[in-house]
Amino acid sequence: MNPVLAGSAVPERFRWLAFAVFAAIIAITMYVTWRASRRVSSTQQFYAAGRSISGLQNGWAIAGDYLSAASFLGIAGLISLYGYDGFMYSVGWLVAYVTVLLLIAEPCRNIGKFTLGDILAFRNDPRSARVVAALSTITVSIFYLTAQMVGGGVLVKTLIGIPYEVSVIAVGLLMLAYVVFGGMVATTWVQIIKAVLLVVASLLLVVFTWAPHGFSLPGFLGAVTADSKVQSQVAKLLGDAASTMSPEQLGQRFLEPGLFLKNPVDQVSLGLALVLGTAGMPHILMRFFTVSDARQARISVLWAMGIIGGFYLLTLIIGNGAALNVGAATIAAMDKGGNMAAPLLAQFVGGGPDSLLGNLFLAFVAAVAFATIVAVVAGLVLASASAMSHDIWAGVLKGEQATPEDEVRAARISALAVGGLAIAIGIIARDQNVAHLVALAFAVAASGNFPCVLLTLYWKRCNTGGIVLGMIGGAVSAIALVLISPNMSYPLLETSKAEQVIAAAPLTLAKLEALAAQDAAAMQKMPAARAALDANVTAAQAMVQKFAGQRESLVGLEAPLIELKNPGLYSIPFGFLCVILGSLLWRDRRAAQLWEELYVRQHTGIGAERAGGE
Repeated sequence: MNPVLAGSAVPERFRWLAFAVFAAIIAITMYVTWRASRRVSSTQQFYAAGRSISGLQNGWAIAGDYLSAASFLGIAGLISLYGYDGFMYSVGWLVAYVTVLLLIAEPCRNIGKFTLGDILAFRNDPRSARVVAALSTITVSIFYLTAQMVGGGVLVKTLIGIPYEVSVIAVGLLMLAYVVFGGMVATTWVQIIKAVLLVVASLLLVVFTWAPHGFSLPGFLGAVTADSKVQSQVAKLLGDAASTMSPEQLGQRFLEPGLFLKNPVDQVSLGLALVLGTAGMPHILMRFFTVSDARQARISVLWAMGIIGGFYLLTLIIGNGAALNVGAATIAAMDKGGNMAAPLLAQFVGGGPDSLLGNLFLAFVAAVAFATIVAVVAGLVLASASAMSHDIWAGVLKGEQATPEDEVRAARISALAVGGLAIAIGIIARDQNVAHLVALAFAVAASGNFPCVLLTLYWKRCNTGGIVLGMIGGAVSAIALVLISPNMSYPLLETSKAEQVIAAAPLTLAKLEALAAQDAAAMQKMPAARAALDANVTAAQAMVQKFAGQRESLVGLEAPLIELKNPGLYSIPFGFLCVILGSLLWRDRRAAQLWEELYVRQHTGIGAERAGGE
């Protein structure tokens, strides 16, 4: 029996390989953490790695921080299921760093010290700015953390059979070891190692997938569009509209927009959230405080753009290769969101589910994905812990009078608290659809954080009132809109779509049999097409059973109130409006008096060295 169809990616006799590869990568990162722990004794070392990271190193670390499981597993999975539309996510995340380079990196490095709160507190009321910045940082991080923890638990459980709860705890404990003992030093080097491994794994996948087609892109894409599994997936996505299309037209449709992001306005809204949300992500902003000066901050963004851009080009081959060689039905049978596309492709190009090399390659790719999750989680936990200890405890409660030793101790305690919360939420969220939490994290960052950071840097009238109202208004609007968007699960709609798939199956099978009777090539592909149809029906039946007796979403709706999957088109302008109105209605002498100093510092770096002290 194919182990994928049996619900396990790695056959039991090969699971020792997965354990061995996982153990090797974990051992390397733990050694790095041990070495780093010997260097961490001050707040600057814990929060910012002593500002000793070079631009090249920080570029790799940013790539490691940014290329999450959603990037590696999710993008490849979306491309394997939806073709062109899946690749659009890659474009949005890459273009985001143009915004970071031109507007954010250098000014933040010149003005801030360790956190988002430092940037906002420079010219605004320190207590108010730090409180709202810390709350936003923790909110964004928890949303993103939950998705990563659930993804890590599902990945390990699916691949090597470890219980989900044990998998989540393992991710949490490793992450805590990096942050508590090694701080930013260990987190940075773990992210660099992870990024290098991720690029190597992706390059190997691309070489083995592309080589049979002579490294010709037209030849490779031609094979994709001619594949019956791809054509069957497109027919499933199009429904009745596919009945008048030829197999060649169905295959070509896979390389065209509209299979996933059917609404052009939704694509614009998604792009806004990805591009502007990245510039407001607290764990990304923290990375600019690890370099020595603004020039190195710019260099690090340029390196990050090159690494991230190159990686996303690789996902084009990986995703289409998975659609061609594994098939959307098999991928979706293992994971509805397609997150197993890259590991299953690795298994295929290595020789298949019954081969030693295939399972070794799968184990390597899966271990890299696991390291990806742990590294990203470590960055998020460090951002949250820094907000709690540096902004709330030291900045607000202690009035910035805490000693460096006490602050590092508070940061480690905060990391333990956030890590424990992440583990608990990860276990509670088992079997829940948490994909919308990633969209929610970017929406909150784009709607609350980015308007506040941008306007406090570039608008003279911006002040504390605008920062507080913008942070709260932007975040609340983004959360409220996501809760009534198509990202949530609507049992009535999901059941209806599943029942339609089940009802249409006999007619689809009849069409396949008729085509096979007329075409010898179609006859040869008939077993694979029948297996794909059976997998779709099985998944639909499971969906009907899952939502049996349920009608409403988490907030009591039977259908979404807005059609946009990402509300950025609404919430981002609202966030800017809140900052503008709050600033115009509030009077803040401090913000006005410090504008000239902020303007000079952000453009010249004069005085920035004072921000780098203890």
